[in-house]
Amino acid sequence: MSAVTIGIVDYGMGNHASVMHSLKNMGLKVRVSADPQALDSTDVLILPGVGAFPSAMQALHDRRLVSYLQQQAERQRPIIGICLGMQLLTTASHEYQYTLGLDLIAGEVVPLPESQWHIGWNTIKCIQEDVLLQASDNEVFYFNHSFTYQGVDKYQIAMSQHSQPIASVIRNGSIVGLQFHPEKSQVAGRELLKNLIVGLVDAKKEIDGSCHG
Repeated sequence: MSAVTIGIVDYGMGNHASVMHSLKNMGLKVRVSADPQALDSTDVLILPGVGAFPSAMQALHDRRLVSYLQQQAERQRPIIGICLGMQLLTTASHEYQYTLGLDLIAGEVVPLPESQWHIGWNTIKCIQEDVLLQASDNEVFYFNHSFTYQGVDKYQIAMSQHSQPIASVIRNGSIVGLQFHPEKSQVAGRELLKNLIVGLVDAKKEIDGSCHG
């Protein structure tokens, strides 16, 4: 675990500090950068995010990170999106205007009904078997969002109950989106991040090994 380096994608709209401190407290090496060369030398990419979807995608375009992240996904590099970062992984969002996303996990981001916010602690419930998430089943995490993922069932790994069921974890292979903030979710958040990072890094090693074998 201590040999693993995390690359936090810096596009100017992320809650880098809290994510970085949480990862460092777990004994991980962390690199915050918008430079693809610097991010290439890390094991897992984390895409944080605070703010609105259209301006976040514009920021990624301005830094030429959209094509970079899409190329990394094609190479099956682990990518974890947090909160707005999770929403950016999807095909598109209806926040303010229709805006295309990274399209790494098919689906769209839509407003919660009646302009509601989902702020505070809530339980996640795994609805699919996923060894990386099972230890976090029925654990409580911190949420703060007003838009939610809407897509096909196969990508929805865990749900939480608000005014309606909302996708709290989505996954497409090595790409994982977390609607909540694990970095603000104390022990449960650190445990979930640890399991995700270890599992995704091990899976990538197996893929690389089979390619060279």
